[in-house]
Amino acid sequence: MCVQLVVNRKGKLLYEGGLDITPERMCLTDRNTVAMVVGEDEIQMIQVKDKTLTRETVVTVGKHVCGITSSGNDLVVSYKKKPWLEKVSMDGTVLNQFDIRGNPKHFVSPFFMCTTPGGSVFISDNGTNKITQVDASLNLLQTFTDPLLMKPYGITALTEDQILVCSRGNHSIVLLQPSTNTVTTLLGKEDEICSPYSLTHCANQRKLYVTSRWTDTIKIYQTV
Repeated sequence: MCVQLVVNRKGKLLYEGGLDITPERMCLTDRNTVAMVVGEDEIQMIQVKDKTLTRETVVTVGKHVCGITSSGNDLVVSYKKKPWLEKVSMDGTVLNQFDIRGNPKHFVSPFFMCTTPGGSVFISDNGTNKITQVDASLNLLQTFTDPLLMKPYGITALTEDQILVCSRGNHSIVLLQPSTNTVTTLLGKEDEICSPYSLTHCANQRKLYVTSRWTDTIKIYQTV
């Protein structure tokens, strides 16, 4: 397996680096560093510098890690089993865990997460069709359900109150607005959305990048 560095505007491949194991979820920890899940208990740090990708340290976390997002100078990782969520430092030290009192099965498949500019973390769970919001200390804030959130996968935050979610079951990209607990469809089948898997937004270019689980293409949409 490999990771690639591509020129955004032209699609030009700058660098390709091999990995010993299939890379899974990833996130930016700062402008030049990517944290990538590469095993059931490992996170590989990748530095992006001078148009090359360089392997840095490997952070060991709990077993069965499945998702990752940055939180200030730390990481939030999600698991397929208890404790479900942990906030860890860059050396793997556990700082906080999700409080599951009263509901030990709150999560089933918390594979995708994102962090808002204010520090809240949103987790999509395709096993429960729910979106969960926690604060920076992993305290439960809100849980969102809606018929439009069918098999939610990739998730990204535009602002504190604009959360975009891949709804694979509905073949759409939906907008979640936590302040009003509303969910609306932004892009659907008529926009050539099919089984969306992950997405990210580039604020500078005002573009939304969407991938599908079963294709090797990235679709780009202009945002307002």
